Amino acid sequence: MTDGARLEQQAKAAYLRGREDEYVALLEQAHRAHLDAGDPERAVRCAFWLSLQLLLREDMAQSTGWLGRAQRLLDRSGRDCVEHGYLLLLAAVPRGDELELAAAAEIGERFGDADLVSLAVHEQGSVLIRRGRVAEGLALLDEAMVAVTAGELSPIATGLVYCSVIDGCHQALDLRRAQEWTAALTRWCEGQPDLVAFTGRCLVHRAEILQVHGAWADALEEARQAARRLGDGVAEYRVGELLRLRGELAAAERAYRESSHAGGEPQPGLALLRLAQGNVEAAVAAIRRATGETGEGLRRAVLLPAAVEILLAAGETAEAREACEELEQLAVTLVSTMLGAMADHARGAVELAGGDAGAALAPLRRALAAWQALDAPYEGARARELIGRAFRALGDEDSAAFELDAARDAFARLGATPDLERLGAPEAAHGLSPRELQVLRLVASGETNRAIAAELVLSERTVDRHVSNILAKLRVASRAAATAYAYEHRLVG
Repeated sequence: MTDGARLEQQAKAAYLRGREDEYVALLEQAHRAHLDAGDPERAVRCAFWLSLQLLLREDMAQSTGWLGRAQRLLDRSGRDCVEHGYLLLLAAVPRGDELELAAAAEIGERFGDADLVSLAVHEQGSVLIRRGRVAEGLALLDEAMVAVTAGELSPIATGLVYCSVIDGCHQALDLRRAQEWTAALTRWCEGQPDLVAFTGRCLVHRAEILQVHGAWADALEEARQAARRLGDGVAEYRVGELLRLRGELAAAERAYRESSHAGGEPQPGLALLRLAQGNVEAAVAAIRRATGETGEGLRRAVLLPAAVEILLAAGETAEAREACEELEQLAVTLVSTMLGAMADHARGAVELAGGDAGAALAPLRRALAAWQALDAPYEGARARELIGRAFRALGDEDSAAFELDAARDAFARLGATPDLERLGAPEAAHGLSPRELQVLRLVASGETNRAIAAELVLSERTVDRHVSNILAKLRVASRAAATAYAYEHRLVG
């Protein structure tokens, strides 16, 4: 084995163990050793992997420098070799040039280089997905994975294609594909006990899948491990999302901040956090900023459901309707079960907020069916909550109670504290809310409205409204009759 080949082997071992700086240093040494041995093609191949690693680390100047050096070496050699395809691939990636990527794949096929073919084909698929040609893009990702699952690629190429393909599936909101390839990546990582390079990204993908399926505690542990291992914005964002859903708002804010510091985009999670904190104005400003500067179809598709929720909370129904319509158009164009469920949920919420509970029911039922098919219990519970509220608006109290109870039970199982608090405790047969029951007990004890207002830290006008609602719900005409009802039905101690 030549010195260059030995150094390449050492570099690969360093990479797979997660020692990236050592990997770069050994590749530089291997590059020089191949040049000294008069083997420019192998030197160019080392320069390719160096440039790619620097590109992935966003060291753009160094990456471009190594690409330029490799190109000059290849031009000087004048040989027809597979390395031309590798450099073409590397040049095409930042530009997303479909034709150059296709040409690189053709060179790989001509020379029988499975690594180059799969790297080029999967990158083509990712480009098409980003441009909204989702079905074509996913087909290319599946094609790239054929060589991976057949064990035809080198370990580094295998890990890169695995992770990129799963990222593409998540971008396309194709949960089933993402789950399938994540399971395959997990098995591959577990089969190599010393592997570190791809296990962090594997943990992020697993956390995303576990979150959707409602295993939030496991998802949080995976995401935190990934954050410790990777230190990137994607893992920290996933931590923030899970903490926000569980109601740990201060910790979620710290995670979103870490995500931003690591170069990630903390939206729409941070805007939804502001909404959960009651700062509606900040939530609206944040989501408007994020959607305003995001023109890419799939990225906007991730932001728009949050925009609808936040704008409805702010009373901006017309703007929420516009966001919903755009989401529906994207769902038609991009053809995704998950995106269709998001669009139906948004449509139901908009119609309900606009006062048309009847029109809300059909899209909400479609959303619920899709979430159940995807085994997404949290999203399903949110759909059931809206269905329950629609039933209530239509006067069907029994059906409303069934749906709201089902949503409440699901939120309790998940540990979705903010949703449970928003939904409140189930109403008893008397139909009084917890606050109204509290007011009734004070009325029954002989307190005046002014005294009740002082004790509960409410305005006297609010207490007046509560008392009026209590009399209407209990179908009694006076405070004395309400007091008698309370004692008769054991609502006071």
